Amino acid sequence: MNPFSVQNIKHTQDITGLSTEDSAKYIAGGTNLIDLMKLQVETPSQLINLSQWEDEQSITEHDDHYRVGAMVTNTALANYAYHKPSLSLLSQALLSGATVQLRNRATTGGNLLQRTRCYYFYDTTKACNKRQPGSGCDALTRMNRIHAILGTSDDCIATHPSDMAVAMMALDAKLLLTAKSGNERVVPVREFYCEPGSTPHIENILENEEVITAVIIPKQRHGSQYYRKVRDRSSYAFALVSVAAGLVVKGNRIEKVTLGFGGVGTKPWFPVSAIKVLTGAEFSDEVLDLAIDAELADAKVYGSNNFKPDLLRNTFKSVLNSLYEHQCENDDYEGALYEN
Repeated sequence: MNPFSVQNIKHTQDITGLSTEDSAKYIAGGTNLIDLMKLQVETPSQLINLSQWEDEQSITEHDDHYRVGAMVTNTALANYAYHKPSLSLLSQALLSGATVQLRNRATTGGNLLQRTRCYYFYDTTKACNKRQPGSGCDALTRMNRIHAILGTSDDCIATHPSDMAVAMMALDAKLLLTAKSGNERVVPVREFYCEPGSTPHIENILENEEVITAVIIPKQRHGSQYYRKVRDRSSYAFALVSVAAGLVVKGNRIEKVTLGFGGVGTKPWFPVSAIKVLTGAEFSDEVLDLAIDAELADAKVYGSNNFKPDLLRNTFKSVLNSLYEHQCENDDYEGALYEN
């Protein structure tokens, strides 16, 4: 690990006018960045330590939204969301990720900004355009079982690893961003992440020296909610496929559906085409097939991940059918559907 200096942030106002070096990195819980520094993937000369950022360590409830500070731990957010039926997706997603020890350290802002777990990104002897622009992408022609099938390009097929971000997509969360100048802006999570295109090293729309200050989650009725994560192990493994879903049905007609997919996209995936097919349609196995067909129309497989379209289809249909059955059995009930 290369030598580096550390500067501590205790209050939001400390960010304004902060003197940073070109290679400086913000560090919160450190559960991702420290690993990358040990492997020489990240080599910052300066760390801006946010772990003492007192202003953003709480969750507040307002009339029409929840405000989650960027430094709220994954454990604290999961526990809070567990007691709010309209946020059950968030609790389920967080509890499916990492381990208790990691969730105790990992933060809301850091979770959203974690880097891909692509093997070639982590191995500095391999070609990776995300780590070193212009070097190539070994994942395209080598083992790529965990890699993306949606939003890919000839330069990158790495997936985004966050479970929480998938749930945030489904819940239509927004991010409060603060710049060193003191200027603030609010950006929907659905617009925050970038597809790789020819610039896979640009992963989001954060501008220079901007930091995530908080997440704003609107209070909306999402009906019964379910997060299902399919992975190689029952714990401490990233998703091969995940589906976050909320469903409101009146009679047999889908009044409202919200979705997010993980493990299949180069960013947490918001399935616009599937939602368009489902909204207002009568619930049936046929309409579920039409919806996932629409979303998979532009999917591309790369060899080792050829199984992912079928796995996504089966997981999506299983989750939506479970939610539909749950609503039929519990009319007018809004809440979570947890796996045993």
